[in-house]
Amino acid sequence: MAVSLGGHSAGNKAPSQNSDINVTPFIDIMLVLLIIFMVAMPPPTVNNNINMPPQNPNPPPPDPNNKPLFLSLSDDGQVTVSLGIGDDATGSKVPLDQVPSAVMALMPSAEDRATKETFIRADFEVPYNGVMILLNKLRDAGLKKIGLVGEATSGE
Repeated sequence: MAVSLGGHSAGNKAPSQNSDINVTPFIDIMLVLLIIFMVAMPPPTVNNNINMPPQNPNPPPPDPNNKPLFLSLSDDGQVTVSLGIGDDATGSKVPLDQVPSAVMALMPSAEDRATKETFIRADFEVPYNGVMILLNKLRDAGLKKIGLVGEATSGE
């Protein structure tokens, strides 16, 4: 307990008891304990076991005869279906509804279609719905590995 030196009345000069708790030593002890626990606590470590597939340090070179399938969708609904890209590409231009038959003509085997890498390129003006329709038609043709190709932008 603490002592109050001033009385409530002006004439009372005798010291009286103060019933307020002095919390300063309590706060000092709590701060010291907080610092001790922060120093003594081990650093947080993440210990999650993840079953990752092994990576081959020397992957085999790509097969030049295994060309990916490219489909280019223009804004007028025409699709260019080609094996490979560039000068050695073989393919044709077909309407959107004839894409499955054109894919089956290029790759008659269902096993080839299931494992063939396929890439879709679409004009900027093609609506989202047109790309989704093309994806559904490719799934109907039996293609499983389908990716989208985009152009790098300058960040505008």
